[in-house]
Amino acid sequence: MSHWGRNRLQLFAAVAGLALATALWSGVQAINGEARASYDAAAATLGEGQYDQLLPRTGGTITLETYIALRRAGWLVTPIVEAHLAGVRLIGFDPVTAPVGFGGVEATDRLSPTAGAGARLFARSDTAKRLADRATIIISPQVAPGVAVGDIGAVLRLSGSDGLSRLLVLPDQPRGRPTLEKAAPSLRLQSAQQTADIAQLTDSFHLNLTAFGLLSFVVGLFIVHSTIGLAFEQRRGVVRTLRALGVPLRLIIVSISAEMLALALIGGTIGVAMGYALAAMLLPDVAATLRGLYGAQVSGTLSLRVDWWVSSMALAVIGMVGALTQRLWQIAAMPILASAHARAWAMSGAAHLRRQGYAAAVLLLCAGGLAVFAEGLYAAFALLGCMLVGAALALPVLLGRALTLIEARSKRPIWAWFWADTRQQLSGLSLALMALLLAIAANIGVSTMVSSFRLTFEAFLDQRLAPELYIAVEDSAQSAALDTFLTDAGFETLPLYSTPSVVADMPVSVFGIRVGPTYRDSWHFLASGPAPWTAVAAGKAVLVNEQFARHANLWPGDTVALGPDQTLTIAGVVGDYGNPKGQIILAEPQFKAHYPKTPALRYGVRTDDPDALRARITEMLAIPENAMIDQAALKRASREVFERTFLVTGALNVLTLGVAGFAILMSLLTLADLRVPQLAPVWALGLTRRHLGWMELARAVALALGVYLAALPLGLALAWVLLSVVNVAAFGWKLPMFLFPLDYVRLGLYALVAATLATAWPSLRLMRLPPAQLLKVFSHER
Repeated sequence: MSHWGRNRLQLFAAVAGLALATALWSGVQAINGEARASYDAAAATLGEGQYDQLLPRTGGTITLETYIALRRAGWLVTPIVEAHLAGVRLIGFDPVTAPVGFGGVEATDRLSPTAGAGARLFARSDTAKRLADRATIIISPQVAPGVAVGDIGAVLRLSGSDGLSRLLVLPDQPRGRPTLEKAAPSLRLQSAQQTADIAQLTDSFHLNLTAFGLLSFVVGLFIVHSTIGLAFEQRRGVVRTLRALGVPLRLIIVSISAEMLALALIGGTIGVAMGYALAAMLLPDVAATLRGLYGAQVSGTLSLRVDWWVSSMALAVIGMVGALTQRLWQIAAMPILASAHARAWAMSGAAHLRRQGYAAAVLLLCAGGLAVFAEGLYAAFALLGCMLVGAALALPVLLGRALTLIEARSKRPIWAWFWADTRQQLSGLSLALMALLLAIAANIGVSTMVSSFRLTFEAFLDQRLAPELYIAVEDSAQSAALDTFLTDAGFETLPLYSTPSVVADMPVSVFGIRVGPTYRDSWHFLASGPAPWTAVAAGKAVLVNEQFARHANLWPGDTVALGPDQTLTIAGVVGDYGNPKGQIILAEPQFKAHYPKTPALRYGVRTDDPDALRARITEMLAIPENAMIDQAALKRASREVFERTFLVTGALNVLTLGVAGFAILMSLLTLADLRVPQLAPVWALGLTRRHLGWMELARAVALALGVYLAALPLGLALAWVLLSVVNVAAFGWKLPMFLFPLDYVRLGLYALVAATLATAWPSLRLMRLPPAQLLKVFSHER
């Protein structure tokens, strides 16, 4: 306790470093935990991914007569009604026939309304506020966010509908029941495997968050490791004296361990509280991202969950143990009296640096092997881990070699001493410099990925959203009327047919399009055969998206079987960024031949005046205006989703760079007192304190510049892995990589500014150091 009392700044650095590290990690874990809890609630509420479903073949609703006919035929199905009211998704189900626990609530007498009472719905508290004046709301935290569930009759009355949205097929169907074609030919069966599992779709997103949270934790942990190392450096004499007086080595190690673990618990507790606040601040943007990208409803409020709280505290303790182990081993391995001599510690540090260099070489070789042979998302993140940790471990070795070469070429003694002194400080600053390396590399890598994605995404939007007006219809009658109206009026009309299917053991969406000038002029291919659009229009070929091509390993020239009697050649592969599913695109005649009962429910129209056309369609066909959207609005909405997607990652990058700057500041401040014996002789030889202070500032800038030069190729390698390895493993598509030199120069300036600001205070302290304190060095035992 007396040591920390004399070194309060060092105590602050240890606790603050651990708190920052734990805060970034626990904040990410809190966001992920809240999202996964919402997915589980959605799965229980909606039944998606758990039960086969019966849906109308031609859109619209299912009649009550069809449901009764299925039940009488022996099909065990339960009806579901879906509607939207005040921005809330209403789910109505039959508590008698529904599976136990469906909807996230148990079937009780509170579910159905009593005589004279209004509709009763179950919802979370945040959702209930939007329906307070429409129905009686019973608060149930088990219901999914943005959803309200209730008796099917109550939801039908609230929505004004008279049909059923879908039928869930219960397990353990009776034998001998008639086929679906005989019992209900107007319905189609969609298996549970074809229903998107939100948790699976978003796994890569959460894994990205976890990876950056862990990176931030490691950067913060460098502060702790550096601070603990400096604390042991200052306590060498105390350890020697205690051991010489007969205090057992085991008692010293146990005492120091207990002291450090107490600091870990204090810092971890503060960090978890900070992480909770950080997660609460970022969660609304994460929820908007998941809703926009995947349609996943995530609660905008945060709950204190035991799992992420315990994992964060455990990680804080493990991080402290990792920082402590090496120093305790040094104390135990060195002779009693040698532990007080700087040379003994320096020799131990040199041996450790050699081992660190060997470890870095092994990790970088593993990263190279994984880059060539790795497959799968976790292998891709293992590649990232080996590459980043290996580069961080190699940094002090490379900087040491570079400083040795510069020192050898220095002509003036003062500069030879400057570079030699800088090399000597590497051991104390190495962890802070590693933190800065990882922070800069992460910023370079992620900014390159985001900017590359932005350029590709905007080009993709211009390609896919070429028609000026988009129209959604409800059924086949409305579709036929709209097609006739647009064709007779002379507009280039682009109907879009779609139906789910399974091809090459992969759930896909099969699309039918009307090949015309827009597709020929606007669409570009990642790979294609000769005249792809001509082959598609002739009905001899199909187009597939990159996700399907990579999953099935089918490329232009290969054939794909859409059914037992329909095998077509792949004419081209198109980019389909942001979509995790496979797609197969047919010409309109071939789609109609294979799926005759599936109408086009979406239309693109080329027009010079979308507003006027929208008004005419509303007037003549009674299609509501909210069913039509123009290209500019859709592009704005898409870009907004994109910007929100990387908002959290950008925030973590800024925090990581700030933590790295804090690491440098703490290291320099704690090193300041230890450096007085090294600076006093130079001061005595004639260098002023001001001169020494400016040289300290120049040293920090030189080291930061060296770190930046090492971080630039590492960041570009990180961007390549994210774009070409992680994206392919997570989503099934690869992004082109673009370079942005001006952004890299700007980031380098930011790094130099951060290092300069971090060094300003220690340099100022050195300039104001009393001469008496420098003179005391010559009477000291060192």
